[in-house]
Amino acid sequence: MDKKLQKAFNDQIKNELYSAYLYLAMAAYFDSKSLSGFSHWMKVQHKEEVSHAMKMFDFLNDRGVRVLLQPIAQPTLEYGSTLEVFEETLKHEKKVTSLINALYDLARQVEDRASGVFLQWFISEQVEEEKNATQIIETLKMIKPEGPALVMLDRELAKRE
Repeated sequence: MDKKLQKAFNDQIKNELYSAYLYLAMAAYFDSKSLSGFSHWMKVQHKEEVSHAMKMFDFLNDRGVRVLLQPIAQPTLEYGSTLEVFEETLKHEKKVTSLINALYDLARQVEDRASGVFLQWFISEQVEEEKNATQIIETLKMIKPEGPALVMLDRELAKRE
């Protein structure tokens, strides 16, 4: 595998693990607000991001490339509202989309077809990630920040598998 592509994959593993860390911090924030359904949704998101990192980890190992783990920055710990958390989630997912797209573009540039095919799944996954965050934002914009609809949404998000 091209050295530049190896580095980009290792960087993306770090980015996926940061995403997991970010969503776990958001879960802790929601727990502190007694919004266990929102917390559950973020914990599921955390697990998903860890699985994304591990897919890349395993892909590099399968290709005979050494995985080089990097430090992960501390995520934001406090937010002004539930809506703000999901606006940050969407902003973050859009950033991840751009990182995945850049990784895919690099794979194509260095003519690494196996990496290009592998990254197709992540490209499709990012469409779903952005859609999910957008739907929750739109729902949050329709309800009062501390009204009964927030409790109902909290219960709905607790059902995520």
